[in-house]
Amino acid sequence: MKLGIILNTNDPETAWNALRLGNEAMAGGHETSVFLLGSGVELTNIKNEKFKVAEVLDNFLNHKGRIMACGTCLEVRHQEAGVCPISTMSQLVEIIAESDKLVTFG
Repeated sequence: MKLGIILNTNDPETAWNALRLGNEAMAGGHETSVFLLGSGVELTNIKNEKFKVAEVLDNFLNHKGRIMACGTCLEVRHQEAGVCPISTMSQLVEIIAESDKLVTFG
């Protein structure tokens, strides 16, 4: 199965759970893509002692998870690309079209 995850929040617990789902899907052999949208592009800035977003993000990336960030959303927040390439709505449409299942968080 191909799983698409859209993360549209910078809430620590929600981001942590979205990435945990992605990691679990990949552990089960499923191809997984995450698209960061809206405040979700702030993923790498999330610091929280209870919800270790950086740890689950590293695990996701180390297991070949695909992650992209909306370029316009980054620009609005005066941020540059970090752990993932700058992407477009067209690439989000591709993720949606290619995914067997799509989940949104946020």
